[in-house]
Amino acid sequence: MTQEFVLELANRAIMTTLIISAPLLLAGLVVGLVISILQAVTQIHEMTLTFIPKILAIIFTLLLMLPWMIGKMVAFTTNLFTSIPSISN
Repeated sequence: MTQEFVLELANRAIMTTLIISAPLLLAGLVVGLVISILQAVTQIHEMTLTFIPKILAIIFTLLLMLPWMIGKMVAFTTNLFTSIPSISN
């Protein structure tokens, strides 16, 4: 196992993690931004007002994107397991 292989594996793991978490983070970001704009327009400055819509948006996005996320994780794990013989050489 070479240093380049380990770095490439770490790079693929980090990229897979970022790709899988991106839809959830983007949903939370968009809902938070919309609620913040709504708060600024209506001058309601309640800090806890953003939590429930963000949680609901993230749960909805998770339910919607879960099959795709699992597919990405399975593909990464399958590629990792199929590369095991090249690690032992």
